[in-house]
Amino acid sequence: MSAPIEVPRWVDLALVPALAVVAAFLVAGLVVLAIGENPLSATLILLRGALGSGEGLGFTLYYATNFIFTGLAVAVAFHAGLFNIGGEGQATLGGLGAALVCLRLDFLPAWALVPLGALSAAAFGAAWAFIPAWLQARRGSHIVITTIMFNMLASALLVYLLVNVMGKPGSMSVETRVFAPAAHVPFVHELAAQFGVPIPASPLNLSFVLALAMAALMWVVLWRTRLGYAIRTVGASPTAAAYAGISNTRVIVVAMLISGGLAGLVAVNEIMGVQERLLLEFTSGAGFIGIAVALMGRSHPFGIVLASILFGVLYQGGTELAFDMPSITRDMVVTISGLVILFAGALDGLFRRPLAAAFAGRGKGA
Repeated sequence: MSAPIEVPRWVDLALVPALAVVAAFLVAGLVVLAIGENPLSATLILLRGALGSGEGLGFTLYYATNFIFTGLAVAVAFHAGLFNIGGEGQATLGGLGAALVCLRLDFLPAWALVPLGALSAAAFGAAWAFIPAWLQARRGSHIVITTIMFNMLASALLVYLLVNVMGKPGSMSVETRVFAPAAHVPFVHELAAQFGVPIPASPLNLSFVLALAMAALMWVVLWRTRLGYAIRTVGASPTAAAYAGISNTRVIVVAMLISGGLAGLVAVNEIMGVQERLLLEFTSGAGFIGIAVALMGRSHPFGIVLASILFGVLYQGGTELAFDMPSITRDMVVTISGLVILFAGALDGLFRRPLAAAFAGRGKGA
């Protein structure tokens, strides 16, 4: 096994990911050029569609909200040495938890119903992560295998419940009835209108504030608490953690519960904020994008927020790009996202190694 490539922390957290993004866009530009389009024009359309208007920015941050939750979920597990790829299933169960509260307790006022729905979403997401965590901690079952299996189980369970138990009576759509107005997480443009500030309508809602709060909370937990120290110690060396008296079993289970709870909060944005009912596939792959976000953000909450916004830009800007340049399909936008993941992950050493050599040489010269 080769030794890790050491670089200054700011290079690892900022410069390397930035170079990965630039490289991904340069390669994507060559692809765009190959099909006869102008890469610069395509980039400008993408950025203008995502950031050039209030509506576009709202959609960008709406997408980013889901990615912050799932990125944090992957990062917390990763700090414990676990690769949780079950964000899709945990978010799906989070939607079930939120829906049960919103449908059964719809007599409650908004100030009680919305927090209860969010707590239920987190609790169901955490519960869905518990069994893979317990199997990993007590039986040695690989967390990757169990979490991806639980993604499929969650999808099948939701189909069964929506078709046979919770479906809207008399409707052919596989979804529940619409929630009561009290269960709605307010849109940002609705709140702004109450203060006389006109903002274009978009799906952006207060879940974005919740996502930022969770990012700040996870920073505190991971780097300013004994639990966070235990999680990072187990992730760095389970043997050393056990020697220091830290229970690996306990840390694995707790880290996965936190991870599943964060993924479950996707339901607050989608189910309670936008859709206002439970329906199939509301996660839209956010659980898997969270893996790329955590990788891009170096599993640091601040980096995850920035990486989430980047992928939000690609999602929203890509939609505008596919509309304005029909020759650039949605699949090509997915390819750009894949290139970002490729350069940030598999080709990480492509930038890290020369940067390490450059900074080492500068240190010697000093």
